[in-house]
Amino acid sequence: MNERTIHFSKTDGLVPCVIQDAKTLRVLMLGYMNEEAYTKTLAEKKVTFFSRSKQRLWTKGETSGNFLHLVEIAIDCDGDTLLIKANPQGPVCHTGADTCFNETNERWDLATLEAVIQDRKANPTAGSYTASLFDKGINKVAQKVGEEAVELVIEAKDNNTELFLGEASDLMFHYLVLLTAKGHSLNDVLDVLKKRHGK
Repeated sequence: MNERTIHFSKTDGLVPCVIQDAKTLRVLMLGYMNEEAYTKTLAEKKVTFFSRSKQRLWTKGETSGNFLHLVEIAIDCDGDTLLIKANPQGPVCHTGADTCFNETNERWDLATLEAVIQDRKANPTAGSYTASLFDKGINKVAQKVGEEAVELVIEAKDNNTELFLGEASDLMFHYLVLLTAKGHSLNDVLDVLKKRHGK
């Protein structure tokens, strides 16, 4: 959070809060906070508003379970509006939509894929290709990474975009499986790259 002061008194004790998905940056909803809601949000790391209709504090998800897990709060230049970045736990709107603006908030990135792979390792299911790779052991997983790397190199020499991207996807997937099998994560690799970038 930045060092600016929030001027609750400027707007009759309530400041508008724009809620944004911390990963996709999609705007999820608009709510209002008083100082008590703001303090509770910071303490519990779950976004809490002051409900103007109920005239009380309201933690998003207290009934539905669809909490907004706080990542960070930014205060605007006038100190009377908040931008809250959060990780939503389920749909945000009471209608069941991803956002209160009826927009899709698809969270599909490498972190999402990695989480799926880690879940397959921790909770293997019958018929899961990923779980079957873990069952076959580290040698098989490493072999698959090698095979996919060779196939990507072969496709790189041609001009078939679909086949090239397909092989690139296969390599990325099996690479993440290998990292998981070795007990590491993509963040571990990013940390190494970050250190190298500083040299």
